[in-house]
Amino acid sequence: MSVTTDTTTTPPPAGVKRGNLKRKASLAQILLIVAGALLLVSAVRMITGADQLTSGGQISAALGLAVPIGLAGLAGLWSERAGVVNIGLEGMMILGTFGAGWIGWQTSPWLGLLAGVGFGVLGGLVHAVATITFGVDHIVSGVAVNLLALGATQYMAKLFFNEGDAATKGGNPKQSPPSDELPSFTVPGLSSGLQSIEKHHWFLVSDLAGILGGLVTHVSWVTVLAVALFVGTWWLLWKTAFGLRLRSCGENPVAAESLGVNVYSYKYAAVAVSGGLAGLGGAFLALVTSHIYLEGQTGGRGYIGLAAMIFGNWRPGGLAMGAGLFGFSDALQLRNGGETVHALLLLLVVLLGLLAAWKAYRKAMIQAVVSAVIAAVILVWYLMTDTVPSDFVGATPYVVTLLVLSLSAQRLRMPKADGMRYRKGQGK
Repeated sequence: MSVTTDTTTTPPPAGVKRGNLKRKASLAQILLIVAGALLLVSAVRMITGADQLTSGGQISAALGLAVPIGLAGLAGLWSERAGVVNIGLEGMMILGTFGAGWIGWQTSPWLGLLAGVGFGVLGGLVHAVATITFGVDHIVSGVAVNLLALGATQYMAKLFFNEGDAATKGGNPKQSPPSDELPSFTVPGLSSGLQSIEKHHWFLVSDLAGILGGLVTHVSWVTVLAVALFVGTWWLLWKTAFGLRLRSCGENPVAAESLGVNVYSYKYAAVAVSGGLAGLGGAFLALVTSHIYLEGQTGGRGYIGLAAMIFGNWRPGGLAMGAGLFGFSDALQLRNGGETVHALLLLLVVLLGLLAAWKAYRKAMIQAVVSAVIAAVILVWYLMTDTVPSDFVGATPYVVTLLVLSLSAQRLRMPKADGMRYRKGQGK
């Protein structure tokens, strides 16, 4: 009896091919979305005459406002990927602003930056001890950190800034004396060339020149550090064994423990890094944005950073996009007032119209009708007015936050064990 041998070459696993195609498709989708957004914004600028919408100054301001939000969101990502919900980001940022302002005016802004990180780490360790060691509810502990940080910094500001050398140099119970300026850079030649192209107000070309010009003009070195931290976080958490173990603590700590992972150590490390990043975001506000510590300086950016993290689906890339969006909306209301924000109403009408069409295509008729009705109301508002009331202009970043979270809620996937209390050996 003869035996037939099958010599057919076995093809590569289909899953690998599908994974590669999926990654390529995702990159293509991102590039397509970015290109479509640029075309849409450029068209709105041409129709409304709101040339400041994509100006170099607008983009530069948006970048400066996005950095502390992005650092706060990155802090939340580290903590929650290890399974610890960190509502205390705002408090850790407050500690960072105080530490940077306190040390910065007495020594150098670079030491102030390190002090801001150190104060943030202290806030993170308080949250870690409460949640990891003592099992306190994560939300309760985060709120307590926020309240403790606010009270402690107010007390220390009165103690250190209201008398002696600090008072003679401009300090008072609400603020520190000014510190020296941290260095920034401008790419010579490229910056001026892009500015000249921007002034022609050409369709799309001038918009690209304004965006690129804002990214190479008067850029703080701390901004470069923040970008490096985003890239480093992606590499460390998704490309190394350390990152795999840390993320396993946020997905299934019992299984991680069974494989020999010291869950407590990884959670503590993640929350300490989270506090340091939030403190760095606060130090950016104190040393780059204003050069002084000022009471109430964070302005809720810790919470907006948390929203940016959720919008980014607990990933650095999406988080960076969310922080950029919130920074852009904040810069609009600070720099340009009601007229440019009024131009955004037309952009919002188009986006809601596209959303309504997409929902109708997906047979989600209720959501399609709601989106279409809101788009019609905003269109009437746009046609009947020439500007936006100042009260609404000031609320623009928070309105954008709510809209983005409501539209992205259906695709979110948080770590499975995020916020759960863990005790060593609980799986036995």
